[in-house]
Amino acid sequence: MIYGYIRVSTDKQTVENQRFEILEFAKRNSLVLDSWIEETVSGTIRPENRALGKLLDSIQKDDLIICSELSRLGRSLFMIMSILNKLMEKGARIWTIKDGYRLGDDIQSKVLAFAFGLSAEIERNLISQRTKEALERKKAEGQKLGRPKGSTTETSKLDGAEIGATIMIMQGISVNQMAKLYGVHRNTVKKFIAAKQLGSQENIEQMLKIIG
Repeated sequence: MIYGYIRVSTDKQTVENQRFEILEFAKRNSLVLDSWIEETVSGTIRPENRALGKLLDSIQKDDLIICSELSRLGRSLFMIMSILNKLMEKGARIWTIKDGYRLGDDIQSKVLAFAFGLSAEIERNLISQRTKEALERKKAEGQKLGRPKGSTTETSKLDGAEIGATIMIMQGISVNQMAKLYGVHRNTVKKFIAAKQLGSQENIEQMLKIIG
């Protein structure tokens, strides 16, 4: 089965643009769509409470979902990765048009899923940990919570995602694609890669030892 998945957040948005993109993509790749899944719901809603959840429960091995981009699946990296992992466990595939992903039951997909999932898990844990530590420290010092007007921070929203980002670099994932996955601006990704020297030969070699 080949499914076309469309999600919009509000009634004011139209599904027609996504439908057109999917139909044109299917035509270029000689694919015939068997069914459409369309829903108007926020991407923050858990998949099991959406039409997407029913699709994930019923999908079979070698079935294919086509959608415009990964962000249609959810609004957080962790949610998207949990959906992708479920699809891979079932041997199903998902192709995205704007992102250009072809994720399925192959080694490259599993490596990418590992990278994405690991990045999401580490990022979530570190953000939680940093937030708690910062609040406790400020409270102990008697400081008022909140960032002073005009202040900046030297930390990055991607701190903790070094391993996943490195694997994505090795897989040829573009800065734009990484930015969409992490939900940040492409400049944030570029600065993070440069600051951590993730593209350096030394870092790449270290990562090869870890996964190899």
